[in-house]
Amino acid sequence: MSALDTLRRRTYLQLSGGLAAAGLAGCLGDESTDATGTLETSVTDQPGDIADFESCVVTIDGVWIKPRDEESGDDTDDQMDDETDDEAESDDGVETQDEDDVDQGDGREYLEFDEPQEADLVELQGENTQLIDERELAVGTYEYLQLDVSDVDGQLEDGGQAEVSTPGNAPLQFNRKFEIRADERTGFIGDFTPVRRGQTERYLLQPVARGTRVIYEDDETQDDDGTEDDNETTDDADDSAGETDE
Repeated sequence: MSALDTLRRRTYLQLSGGLAAAGLAGCLGDESTDATGTLETSVTDQPGDIADFESCVVTIDGVWIKPRDEESGDDTDDQMDDETDDEAESDDGVETQDEDDVDQGDGREYLEFDEPQEADLVELQGENTQLIDERELAVGTYEYLQLDVSDVDGQLEDGGQAEVSTPGNAPLQFNRKFEIRADERTGFIGDFTPVRRGQTERYLLQPVARGTRVIYEDDETQDDDGTEDDNETTDDADDSAGETDE
């Protein structure tokens, strides 16, 4: 059983999105015009301060993706890698993202869901994930994925109400490149968690780099520890099979 099959079996929400391939084809070059693959976007929650919550329901209206700029070539890849390396990261992999770390410029494509999707992060700890979108996209390489979070309802364990938001109310950005491959499924799992600000009841949602991963349906790679992990990789999408993160 592949990791993608296991992921799909674990998810408890199935949603089909509209076709986005036609709008993205012009950004990805002529050779991708007639070729599409499927992007499955899921969310999960790992460390941080989720233990403070009775429930933490996040409403997501859509996602932003950025097709790779073929004209800039490797320079774009190097720039994104540098931005990821520069971000502060705690021992458990939680990044410190502020509004300036989020690309809100031209070149992004917005994929709006047919209906807003709700995910309770308290229920998505450990290996639990939730599928929030599934749609066809043009074949190509994409620089990142951003979640368009419109609302968060945080109920604390002590009965209080928490104020939870994204940094600067900007999209939540996951700086991991991924590919859409012809007639294959790509699973993008965005891992994020609430992080408490000081001793207040204010929390910021932050990405978890070590938990965010990309799963390809028909690609066997190696996991971070160098062991084979069926079809799952935490490396960048354009790394060759068999390489491990340093």
